[in-house]
Amino acid sequence: MSLGKHLSKRLADGHVIPVLGFGTSAPPKVTESDVEEATERAISAGYRHIDTAYIYQNEKAIGRALQKKMADGAVTRDDLFCTTKVWSTFLRPELVRTSLEMSLKKLQLSYVDLYLIHFPVALKPGEEMVPKDAQGRVVSEQVDLRATWEAMEACKKAGLARSIGVSNFNCRQLELILNKPGLQYKPVCNQVECHPYLNQSQLLSFCRSKDIVLVAYGALGSDSGKTWRKRDDPVIKAIADKRGRTPAQVALRFQLQRGLVVLAKSFNEQRMRENLQAFDFQLTSEDMQSLEGLNRNWRYFPETSFRDSPNYPYFDEY
Repeated sequence: MSLGKHLSKRLADGHVIPVLGFGTSAPPKVTESDVEEATERAISAGYRHIDTAYIYQNEKAIGRALQKKMADGAVTRDDLFCTTKVWSTFLRPELVRTSLEMSLKKLQLSYVDLYLIHFPVALKPGEEMVPKDAQGRVVSEQVDLRATWEAMEACKKAGLARSIGVSNFNCRQLELILNKPGLQYKPVCNQVECHPYLNQSQLLSFCRSKDIVLVAYGALGSDSGKTWRKRDDPVIKAIADKRGRTPAQVALRFQLQRGLVVLAKSFNEQRMRENLQAFDFQLTSEDMQSLEGLNRNWRYFPETSFRDSPNYPYFDEY
């Protein structure tokens, strides 16, 4: 099965994005060869949207996998939709293109389909991904996100990124960009944690009103220990059993029917193929209402530690 244009969503700039992507973030115990092999398996299974980031430190492995699959004729570059992200230590405007060029070199690509600001707070540039002071506090700095966005626009104009967007932004942070004087390209998407226990309904409504696509990560939980992902959630399990599906398929289908693009992260080949079967069934309005009712506004990802940063603008939930 190949995720072709009929399973894609049109972005505000006219490009299209496959609505189900392969997420590649992984814990440190996962080796580069594991990532490389998993990416190859994902492409063989039918995934065409590959999501990575500078901070994942796996772009070289993904680049090798992409080149192998293109070399063996499984896909062409035009078949693939590749996303990467500029990390917080590169948010100074003069560093944005440098970061992208580094990522492109690792990925062995001349352009990415989507380039995102990974997180809307700047960290002190340097070798450390998350610089800390002597007391162990994260060292952030003040950078005007509007200036960062202008550098993102320059990357698009240079042809290094076909589309540009953001990640982990709330409504007010998006408004900073959308209301910027001289805006040339608005963000086409906002990639955020989103799952049955954090359905992001307010943010989704705002993004829809601005023609910004919401992309869900963490849709299947970040690991098997995440509470909602356990198969004993009675609501998810009941719907899955009724439909003859897995809880993961139900969670993915939930997001697809809400109009989101969703990232599925599994390095297991069987589960990769099962996740693609989220296109093969429909949830009823009653199912959707039950899943909407699971919302707890629970976050599971560690970037919430940045909430205490004095340089993080507008970090309330709006």
